[in-house]
Parts: sequence; C-alpha cells; structure tokens
Amino acid sequence: PILASAHESGCIRLWNIQGDLMKELLPFSEHPSGPLTALCTDISTKMLLAGSKEGHIICWNIASFLEDSQNNKNQIQEKLCWRAHATEVVDLFHEEEKNVVVTASIDCSVRLWHAMDGYYFGYYGQARKFELSDTNRLILPCDVNNFPAIIKEESKRMEKKVEYPLMLDRDK
Repeated sequence: PILASAHESGCIRLWNIQGDLMKELLPFSEHPSGPLTALCTDISTKMLLAGSKEGHIICWNIASFLEDSQNNKNQIQEKLCWRAHATEVVDLFHEEEKNVVVTASIDCSVRLWHAMDGYYFGYYGQARKFELSDTNRLILPCDVNNFPAIIKEESKRMEKKVEYPLMLDRDK
C-alpha cells in the first residue's frame, strides 16, 4: 500500500505505510499547476490524477512504479495536463468503464472529460446529451482557452529525491 499526498508547493509525495517518503512528483507541463487541491486514482491504480487551485488536471501513469517501487527503472510518467476550470478544482474522480474524468470546481460547475486526452465532453446541467464517443471536435468550456497538453518526453524535473530532517537550530 502507498499513500499519496498533495501539497501547496504543487508536488505529490508517495509514502509507504511505515511513513517513509518513496517518491516526490513535480508537474512538468509548461503551465505550472500551483497548489494541488484534489487527488484520485482509477480503480486499477494505473493512473494518478491531481487537481489544482488554478483549475488544472494533471495525470500520471503510476502502474510500473507500483508493481516494483524498489526498481529505479520503473518511473512515474506524467502523461497529460489540461485546464479544466478557471478556478480551484475541489474534487475529481475517474470512471474507468467509460474512461472519463469528472471534475468539480468552486465555480459550482461539474465537467466531464475524456481521461486519455483531456477532451471536453460537457458539463452537468447542459441541455444536450453527453456524446462520449465523439472526440473529433475540439471544444472547450467558455472560461478555458488552453487545449490539453500531452507530455511526450520524460524529464528529470518531475522527480526529485528530498530529505526532510527535523533539526532545531536555536541560533535562527
């Protein structure tokens, strides 16, 4: 079992059940995500999704890391980043059967996205039905103007080994 924690600094930390830090992830996309406010995984725990205070959704592939976290070759790869809302994401979940991500924001909107490419399907309360099979037309919500960014190359900036020793320095 691994615990994932989201932080104000925009990083995700993965911990083992003994409380040891195993990995720290930093988003790699061109637009910094800001403080992270929501986390979820798919049922099979292959994808880790995070929502941010600035309305971004970031998706990582964590399957190979979870199979053997001791093997340094099994890296966590950021796959996708997109702007889902103009304001803070307060909750999200991945529905694996339909392969969609549902996001909720403090702007009181709940939106539906394709999990593999960040394609926007619509919002809850709209007049038309969701067309989950139609990913050919690229549309965006009215308050978002950036298309999803698929991350194609790995970067060393995504992962960083950090130690957090607790030491009291009376001089400071």
